Amino acid sequence: MSAPLPPDDLSGIRRRLADSRGRVFWKSLEELSGSARFKEFLEREFPEQASEWDDPEGRRDFLRVMGASLALAGLTGCTRQPEEKIVPYVRAPEDELPGRPLFFATAVVDDGYARGVLVESHMGRPTKVEGNPDHPLSLGATDAFAQAAILQLYDPDRSQTLTYRGEIRPWGNFLAAMHSAVAAQRAAGGAGVRLLTGTVTSPTLIGQVQEFLATLPGARWHQWEPAGPHQTSGLQHRIEAADLLLSLDADFVGAGPARVRDARAYTSRRKLQPGGPAMNRLYVVESAPSLTGALADHRLAVRPSEVDRIARAIVGALDGGVASAEPGHQAWIAALATDLQRHAGRSLVLAGEWQPPAVHALARDLNQRLGNVGRTVTYSAVPPAGDAFGSLRELAADMDAGRVSLLVVSGTNPVYTAPVDLEFSARMDKVGLRVHLGLYQDETAERCHWHVPEAHTFESWGDARAADGTVTILQPLIAPLYGGKTAHELLAALTDRPERTAYEIVREHWQTGGGLGGDFERAWQQALHDGVVRAPAAEGTATLPAAPTASTTPAAAPFAAAPVAAAETQGLELAFRPDPSVYDGRFANVGWLQELPKPLTKLTWDNAALMSPRTAARLGITTEATSRGTTTDLVLLRYRGRAVTAPALAVPGHPDETVTVHLGYGRARAGRVGSGLGFNAYALRTSDAPWSGAGLEVAKTGERYTLAVTQEHWSLEGRNIVRAATRAQHERDPHFAARLGHKPGRELTMYPEHKYEGYAWGMAIDLNSCVGCNACVVACQAENNIPVVGKDQVARGREMHWLRVDQYYTGAVEDPDTYFAPVPCMHCEMAPCEVVCPVAATVHSEEGLNDMVYNRCVGTRYCSNNCPYKVRRFNFFLYSDWETPSLKLGRNPDVTVRSRGVMEKCTYCVQRINHARVQAKNEDRKVRDGEIQTACAQACPGRAIVFGDINDPRSEVARLKADPRNYGMLEELNTRPRTTYLAAVRNPNPEMPDQPALAPGTASHG
Repeated sequence: MSAPLPPDDLSGIRRRLADSRGRVFWKSLEELSGSARFKEFLEREFPEQASEWDDPEGRRDFLRVMGASLALAGLTGCTRQPEEKIVPYVRAPEDELPGRPLFFATAVVDDGYARGVLVESHMGRPTKVEGNPDHPLSLGATDAFAQAAILQLYDPDRSQTLTYRGEIRPWGNFLAAMHSAVAAQRAAGGAGVRLLTGTVTSPTLIGQVQEFLATLPGARWHQWEPAGPHQTSGLQHRIEAADLLLSLDADFVGAGPARVRDARAYTSRRKLQPGGPAMNRLYVVESAPSLTGALADHRLAVRPSEVDRIARAIVGALDGGVASAEPGHQAWIAALATDLQRHAGRSLVLAGEWQPPAVHALARDLNQRLGNVGRTVTYSAVPPAGDAFGSLRELAADMDAGRVSLLVVSGTNPVYTAPVDLEFSARMDKVGLRVHLGLYQDETAERCHWHVPEAHTFESWGDARAADGTVTILQPLIAPLYGGKTAHELLAALTDRPERTAYEIVREHWQTGGGLGGDFERAWQQALHDGVVRAPAAEGTATLPAAPTASTTPAAAPFAAAPVAAAETQGLELAFRPDPSVYDGRFANVGWLQELPKPLTKLTWDNAALMSPRTAARLGITTEATSRGTTTDLVLLRYRGRAVTAPALAVPGHPDETVTVHLGYGRARAGRVGSGLGFNAYALRTSDAPWSGAGLEVAKTGERYTLAVTQEHWSLEGRNIVRAATRAQHERDPHFAARLGHKPGRELTMYPEHKYEGYAWGMAIDLNSCVGCNACVVACQAENNIPVVGKDQVARGREMHWLRVDQYYTGAVEDPDTYFAPVPCMHCEMAPCEVVCPVAATVHSEEGLNDMVYNRCVGTRYCSNNCPYKVRRFNFFLYSDWETPSLKLGRNPDVTVRSRGVMEKCTYCVQRINHARVQAKNEDRKVRDGEIQTACAQACPGRAIVFGDINDPRSEVARLKADPRNYGMLEELNTRPRTTYLAAVRNPNPEMPDQPALAPGTASHG
C-alpha cells in the first residue's frame, strides 16, 4: 500500500480509491488511510493484557455486567407451573421424556403489535424463541428483539415486589386503594382519571378500557409510544408483488411492526433462482443510514428537510413537469420518474414512520397515480394511529392544570421518554395518586406512589394483534417468577370485579363475543395450538374486533400547504431514530442486545452522534482505532436551548450537514446493565419536531471518548471476501463469482482425501438475501449459551459471538454501496486449524464438521492464529457465571457451558444435528432435507442461510452450491470451506446518472 494518510484526509482517500484497479471493498476510513496505528492494531492477533486486569475499575464494571446479564432469577420463583392449561405446538407424548423440549405458540409484543413465535421449553423452562411458521407476520423467522426476550425474562433486575412509596405492600392493599380512589371519582364521572398506556392492539384490553370508560365517561385514555405510533397502520402493502419499490425514508426491513415479513417479501424477489420471480429494483431516499438504504440499488442520502421536497418533485416529474429539487438531484429524480411510469401498477411507494403526514399523503398520491392501489397496496378503512405527541401534550396540560387526580401508567415510561418541552416529570408530580405497572423500577416508577411489577410476555395470558390484523392469544410458558401482574389485572383492579385473573379475563372476552364461533372450547384449543386466531370460515377474519378492512381507495389526506423552504433549514439538522439494539430504551438492561454490534456502525454498549465523513472533517472530528477501542472526540450538541454531550462517529454514506442520534440510552434507572450507558437523546427531543429539526450546533469539547466498535475487528486485510456484480453483468457472465476466485493448481493438496459415505453437512449463504438485521447473531448466542463480556472486553477485541455479520463498503466514501456477509466457522475440508493443535482439541468428524473438544483445549490459541477467517473465540476470562444455580434456567441444556481458557466456535448447531439423527434412526429413515435448521438459519427473515446434506443432490443446500453464483470465501487458500456464499447482485437502472460506464463483460468485484 502507498504511504499512510490521516483518517480525516478525505481528499487523499478519494484519490487512493480513484487510483485503485477494479472495485475495492473496504470496512472503514481507518482501513483506507492505512495509518501506522491501524496497521499495528491489525497485527495484534490477540489483544494485550490477556492474563490480567490492569484497570480495577474495569474489572468492577465487568462484574457488574456479568451479574446483571447472566445471574438469572431465583430457583424458587420458577418451579411453579401455570395453573391454567396451556397447549403445546406439537402434541406431547403421554410419557414426556426429560430433556425432550416442547414448543408453545405465543407472541412477542413490541409497540403493542404482535409477532407470532414458538418458544422452546425444557421441563417448564423457556430457553429459546423461534418464529411461528403459521403466523403471517413472522413466517417462521424472528428478529433480534424476539430472540433476546429469553434473557429479559430471566433478568434479575426486573421488578420483584409491589410497593407503595418504596415500601412493600400486598396485592390486597393495592386493590383497596384502587377501590377507594375510583369510588371518589364516581360522583364527577371520573373526570380526574387518566389512563396512559403504550400502543394497545389487544382486543381484550381494548374491550376492558371501553367498559371502564363507559362507567366513568369523564375519564380519558392516552396512548404513548416514543418510537411510534406507526403512521402506516392504515396501509397494507405487498412488497413481493412489486417490481419496483420507492422508499421515502421508510426502513421497512429494519423497523416497523411488519419488518420480519417485509424482509422475507423483499428478499423473495432477489433469489435469482431458475423459474423464480424476476428481480425487483429498490430506490431509497433517506435522511439517516438504514438497513433498507444499504440494500438499495439506488440510494439518495439527503437531509431530513429535503425528503418532502424530493417527494413533491417526483410527483411533479410524473405530471410531466421539471423535477424541482435540490441542485444535483434533478437527473436522479427524472430517471426515477421514468422508471416508475414503466412499472405503473407493479410498483410500490412507502413513506417512513418518522416522516410527517404530508410525506405519507404524497406516498398515497403516488401510489394512486401509478395504479398501485388494489395491486401492491391497499388502505384500511380503520384510520391510522392518532397523534401520540398531541395526546401526551393534552395529558401534560391536564396534569399541570390540576385536572388529574388519578393517573394509571401501564407499559410505557413517559418520565424518561416524553418530549422535554412537556416537562412531564414535574407536571406528573401534581397528580394526587400515581400508579405504575412495569417490568422494571424505572424512571416513571420512581415518581409514582404505587408500583406494580409486570408479568413478562412469557409469563402471562393475553392477546395482541399483528400489523396485518392477525390475532394471537398469548399463553404463559412459566408461572410469573416474581408474582407479576398483567395490564388486564391492573385494569380489573379499577372495576367492581378486581379479583379476576388474566386467564379468566381473556377467556371470557373470546367466549362472549371474540369471534371464535359456536364450538368455543375446540376453537380456543386450536387458537392456542396454532398461535393464530382463525375465525369461522363463514364469518371471515374481518369480523374480529378492530380488524382492518381493505379498501382500494385511499382515504383523503391533503398535502401540507407547502414544503419547508430551503432558507429555513440552513445549518446542521438533527434526526432522531430508535436504537437498533435497545430500541426506545426498553431493552437497555438486556446484555445480549447491548453487546450486539449495531448494523451500519458496529457500535456496542453506546450510542453516538452520527455524521458524514465530510461533516466530521469540517468540524475537525477525528477517530482512531487502537487496541483499547475506537477513540473519538466528545462534542456538545446544542439544540433549541438544550445541550447534551455525546461522542461523535463518522459513518460512510451519512447525509452531509445532518447529525443522527439514537434514542434509548442515558438511562438512570434501567438496571445494573443499562444504567449510565451513552447519552440521553430524549433530552433534545421536542413534541413539535419529534423526528427531525434544524438549528443544531456542534462544538468539540476537547475531550476524547472510547467506543467499542467491532467494524475493524477480525479484518481480513483487503482479501477477496465479497463478490458482487450488476444484474446485467451477471446475465452476461453467470459464473463471474467462481471465475474471480479460480487459481490454477488450487486442487493440489498435502491433505489426504476423505470420502464421506453418509451425511456431509454444509451451508450456503445468499448475500443477495442477507439484510444485515443481526437476528442470526442473537439466535446463535441464545442457542449456544454464549456469554456477554462487557464494553471493555469488546473494545479489546474479545467479543465471544460465534457468528458475525461483516459489513463492507465499495465506492465513494460519501455514497458507498454496502454489502453484508454473515461469517460463521467455515468447517473447512482442509482445515488449517486442525493440524496445529498440539492436543487434538479441534478435529474433523465423519460428517465433515470441524469439531471442538472443549475439555482437551489447553488454550494455546494456535488454531485461531492459523484460521484465515478469524472465526474462533477465546475465553480470556470466566465470562460464564458458574456460581449461580439459577443460571441454568435460561441456558440450553443440550450445549456445554464453557470455562476460562477454552477456544469456542460455531458447531453448525451439532446438538440439533444429533437430535435429528437419533429421531431418524428411531424411525428407520434418513434425515429429511430441511429437518435440521441451525439457529442462524431458522431465525433469518430473508432465508439467506441454508443448511443441509451436500451428499443429497436433491437437497436445497446442494442446489445452491451448484448455482453459478456460488463461491468459497478465500477459496484461493485451498481450505475447501463447507460454508460457501452466493455472490451479491444488484439491479441498477442504467439510465441513472450515478451509474458508471462499464466495459462489456466486466464484473465488479473485490
